[in-house]
Amino acid sequence: MTFDSYLAVRQVSKPLANVLKQRAKKSPVFRRYVCMPPAQFYHWLEVNIKMRMLGLGKPDEVAPLNEAAASELGAEMLGEFTIFLIGAGTLLLEYARQSRKEKRKEEAAEARLREIEARLDELAHHAENQKEEINIISKEMIKLPSLGILSKKDKPKS
Repeated sequence: MTFDSYLAVRQVSKPLANVLKQRAKKSPVFRRYVCMPPAQFYHWLEVNIKMRMLGLGKPDEVAPLNEAAASELGAEMLGEFTIFLIGAGTLLLEYARQSRKEKRKEEAAEARLREIEARLDELAHHAENQKEEINIISKEMIKLPSLGILSKKDKPKS
């Protein structure tokens, strides 16, 4: 995937996240059951971590956010989570695509190697056959002068 494709995915994910945020703010069921619980948990976790970092210890009780603040924070978290999911999905798809591409490359290289090995075996077998034929011809040529077909001066050297 090219850089332009990544930008396109990012450009598409932002409006989608904004639409989800708007719907989350308008729907009471979505706001109450999807947006507010993660926002309240995030608020509780943030307060606890900040208190401990400041050396004030663990707070006895963390006051929950009011409904408007919780729904706003939850909607923002939902939008960011949507963008994150789209980005992560894009990365996973790109990884899978690259893996398939690399696998095809390796398979092609292995096929080429098998082809070369088969051709090498074929050539080795052919060379062995030629060596045997040369030996047979040499033995027959040695017999030729005794048969009177070749003169002594034409006799092959062995």
